[in-house]
Amino acid sequence: MNLSSIFSSFRKQSSQNDAPSHWVKCPKCQALMYYKEVDALSNVCPKCSHHFRIDANKRVELLADEGTFEEKDTNLSPNDPLKFVDKKSYKKRIEEGKAKTGGRVSSVISGSCKIGGVDAELVVFDFAFMGGSLGSVEGEKIVRAINRAIERKCGVVIVSASGGARMQESTYSLLQMSKTAAALQRLSDKKLPYISILTDPTMGGVSASFAMLGDIIMAEPNTLVGFAGQRVIKQTIGADLPEGFQRAEFLLEHGLIDMVVDRNHMKDSVTKFLKLFNRE
Repeated sequence: MNLSSIFSSFRKQSSQNDAPSHWVKCPKCQALMYYKEVDALSNVCPKCSHHFRIDANKRVELLADEGTFEEKDTNLSPNDPLKFVDKKSYKKRIEEGKAKTGGRVSSVISGSCKIGGVDAELVVFDFAFMGGSLGSVEGEKIVRAINRAIERKCGVVIVSASGGARMQESTYSLLQMSKTAAALQRLSDKKLPYISILTDPTMGGVSASFAMLGDIIMAEPNTLVGFAGQRVIKQTIGADLPEGFQRAEFLLEHGLIDMVVDRNHMKDSVTKFLKLFNRE
């Protein structure tokens, strides 16, 4: 076999193995690692502990006890009340999000489960669907999860990964901020816990509503959390921003969140708080 044939064969094998790639490069430390190394650590870099983004299904697997998660409200799907079109129509963007997430029509997965043996309602955002944006369906799923928690007398865990409110739904999207906050107040009135987990990124209307209303607010390391982007803030105030601004560690230092938790310890931390709050 000549050299050209060898390279041709190698390229063919590589293209077949692209999803996922056999090798991953850490964007933080630039280390090149075998994919299985990273996957075994829940997609955390073994060299520098950088947390790669993961999809909602993987997040559910990491938090819910095996075989206990029962997804709810799968029949809810977005419509197009404003007939919104920018570079693409809203309907087209929904179809693209559906293709990226294996048929899902929402940026949220919600359902009932057990976490560390404790009953809970779990809501998980998937950034792959329209940047995890908050729309009418997402808000309704969150409220229904909270209502189920009240009926079941258990806690709610919401894992946020979002660019904010969905502009294609305009005011309909913004209303979800107050709608979810009001539902969480009802949960609080019943003395039931809400644990908010912030993952990279948690921005815009999500960070300005339910994401920052938890009884316990925890974040993964180096998670980007904020309302407006750094460039907009810098231009508005006309000053340089502090190092690490809008990162989880900066927020912890300034008292805006309660703790920064490694992904591989997240379930243990959530379990301890659910058990603590559920004590009679």
